[in-house]
Formats: sequence, C-alpha cells, structure tokens
Amino acid sequence: MRKEGTFKGLGELQLYYQCWLPSSESKAILMVAHGFAEHSGRYSHVAGYFVERGYAVYALDHRGHGRSEGERVYVEHFSDYVDDLKTYYDIIRRDNPGKKIFIVGHSMGSAIALLYTARYQDELAGMVTSGGGISSGDEPPQPPRPDDQPLPTDFLSRDPAVIETYVNDPLVYRGPVPTRLGGMMADIAEAVPLIKIPALIMAGNAVADGARSRTLFEKLASMDKTLKVYDGLRHEIFNEPEQLQVFGDLEAWLEDHLEQNDG
Repeated sequence: MRKEGTFKGLGELQLYYQCWLPSSESKAILMVAHGFAEHSGRYSHVAGYFVERGYAVYALDHRGHGRSEGERVYVEHFSDYVDDLKTYYDIIRRDNPGKKIFIVGHSMGSAIALLYTARYQDELAGMVTSGGGISSGDEPPQPPRPDDQPLPTDFLSRDPAVIETYVNDPLVYRGPVPTRLGGMMADIAEAVPLIKIPALIMAGNAVADGARSRTLFEKLASMDKTLKVYDGLRHEIFNEPEQLQVFGDLEAWLEDHLEQNDG
C-alpha cells in the first residue's frame, strides 16, 4: 500500500512525502533520503523489494526537489535538509511507535544522513549510505564544470533505460547547478567521527564513490560497521543491473541488526 501527503518543513515550506507499507505489521522502518536533483519516486522499486519482505519505506522530496516547495535544488544552509528530515522523522515515529528506524541515504542524501545521524543517532537503529563518502584529501582535483550546465548522466548507471528514464523524468531537475555550499564538506568531516551506531556503507567502484566510501568507513567511530564496494558498478547502485545483489546485501545487514537489537 502506498500513501502520500505533505508536511510543513523549515520556513513553512510544504514538503511532499510518500510511504510504502506492507499488508501486515512492519518489522522495521526504512527512512530514505534521496540524492541531488532527483526525488523520492525514484525509489519505488527499492520500496517494492523491501515492502514484500515486511519493511515499511518512507521517503520525502527534499526542499527544492520533486513535488516539494522551494527554490529548485538550492538551500541557504545544508542543515536545512537535516531539520526537514527531523520533522519527517517525528511524523514517522508518531505513526510507528516502538518500531526500529534505519536511515538510508543516497549520494547527497548520504551527506544528509551522516549529518542527521551525528545529531540524532540515539533515535536510530542504524545508518546506510549509498554512493556517498568523503574525500581522503589525496584525490586529484576535478576540472571545473560550468555552473550553467546540468549534471552529466553517464556516471549514474550502466543501464541505458535508467538514463533514459532519468533524463525524461519531469520531476528530476535538469537545469544549471547552483554553487554548492562551501561549508558542507567541513560539517560532514566533523560529523563522521561522532557516529557510533551500526553503519553499512555501500558504493560502486567504477566511480569515485568507492574510494570515498572507504575513507568514510575508516573514519566512522562505530565499532559495528560494514563496507560493501561493488566492482564495476557506478553511482546509483540501486539502479544497476546487479541491483538484486545490492538489495540482498542490504536486506541481510538489516535482518542481522534486527536480530542483534532484539536479542
């Protein structure tokens, strides 16, 4: 069963959300934070897999993304995303008392998940990141990209159908990319050593995510942390041909941590 609605985020913006619920009582909650320029609807297949296995999946469109209000893909402060997600978390918690909640962040959403977890980890059962990570400081500088150009798409997935759907999705932002917030990476670097809850770090190594995720893994303070790097996969590991392997690894980790928490 799928439900949708809106709630008021920071500054009274109307933010869109949707959730996918199993037919019987859920075993746990996955709270998804999507990536830059995309929206929650791109995770419906992820939700379908996990709902069939007894999980409830909740996802919002970040401010300025998808069906949510706000200047397109822009925030004054990156922490605004975190504040919005906390409001959404409280709604999820209200509707699911006693259920364990795992945060799942992809790409920019992984940065949001890291900052959120550092601040609210006592409220979470675990954290999962996909296609994220942090720089080791040893990476060669990237050539500048014109600000008036949309993001490239070839790094997303090896599946041409995924790219075609992405490019033609009216809810995906394909305009010029605004200047990124300079303090965001510094905030994340400070947050990572604070995270002590169970963490699963996932990435493909055909893009820079693999190396960055290794660095993230090394710097996490958690004593219970797992790194899954997939050979040959690109940025959107949930949208690669091997997605069922990725889903299965995530499911196994979740099941293991539900048992640990229950035991």
